[in-house]
Amino acid sequence: MVAQTTDQMTDQQMVRERPLGVTVLAGLAGVELVLAVVHLLQAIGILPYFIGPVSIRDFSLWYSLMWLLMIWVWLWAIRALLEVDPGAWLFVLIVAGFSVTFDFITIIGTPSATTDVGVSFIVGLAILGYIVLPSTKRAFGIR
Repeated sequence: MVAQTTDQMTDQQMVRERPLGVTVLAGLAGVELVLAVVHLLQAIGILPYFIGPVSIRDFSLWYSLMWLLMIWVWLWAIRALLEVDPGAWLFVLIVAGFSVTFDFITIIGTPSATTDVGVSFIVGLAILGYIVLPSTKRAFGIR
């Protein structure tokens, strides 16, 4: 048998093996993507905002553009995570950190205990907690 050189290896052989943990992380990013779509529908005015027992419909062009951007960001992050791109680890860490921070500010700023960003906050915390696990870092080659 003749050993293959790296030039002769196919793309499938050169792709890193994706551990189950990375797939779970991509799934959590998919949940954030679905939540971003829900927030986009709220910004467009199709779905109402929920603040406690009160629901409000509103249209905001700025919020619509920002949630469209977040949808694009989460789509890219999911693709990069599934390809086990080491840059995706840091990117998802930063995006989830900002998302949790802004969700926390929104939750603190409302007079009621329940808001529509509560689920997004919990999923963001799960992403942050999961992404800093040693096994997840090792999958991306981060020490």
